Amino acid sequence: MTPEQINENLSAIVARIEVARKAAVKPASSTTLVAVTKTIVAQDIHPALIAGQRVFGENRVQEAQAKWPALREEYADVELHLIGPLQTNKAREAVALFDAIQTLDRPKLADVLRAEMDRAGRTPFLFVQINTGEESQKAGVPPRDAAELIAHARKLGLPLKGLMCIPPVGENPAPHFALLSKLAGEYELPLLSMGMSGDFEIAIRFGATHVRVGSAIFGERVKP
Repeated sequence: MTPEQINENLSAIVARIEVARKAAVKPASSTTLVAVTKTIVAQDIHPALIAGQRVFGENRVQEAQAKWPALREEYADVELHLIGPLQTNKAREAVALFDAIQTLDRPKLADVLRAEMDRAGRTPFLFVQINTGEESQKAGVPPRDAAELIAHARKLGLPLKGLMCIPPVGENPAPHFALLSKLAGEYELPLLSMGMSGDFEIAIRFGATHVRVGSAIFGERVKP
């Protein structure tokens, strides 16, 4: 995909976000576009950076380590989110690199993140990932166990700010977004990360503060 196409796609997504916000009965006070750069090489990220995009999402710690330190030398104001599952043995690297971690889903990970934040003196803000579809193959805490995990994270003094979900493929995402919004209200968490390239406009109707869009900006990912 050419730099011009990436720039055009980015502009189109930003415009669609604004249209969706205007159409929503009760949108969030703001909706941040998280441009997802999983498998996208640094050369193809540059057009988005030049256009002014500053919030990005990566799925894997190791992949992010390979490209973002150099990009940040040019663009120090980038905000980088981890949106893929986090193994505890990668927590140290994640705390050092990311400004937000959207995939807290178990008490053990909360414990390790607390220790690594204390060690590094960095406090990336956190989302709890809710497995709204209760899919066995997918990361995230089941809704019924969310209260316990959130209480544990708060007891540790972690910077917990919101909830995140990925609805099951092939299902209507609206009930999943509605559930996440309801849970966020119950637990008094202000941020809602929900909605991707195919459904972010629906997520905005349910109060998304962060939408994660990759393929609609950078094109379909090439599988390794």
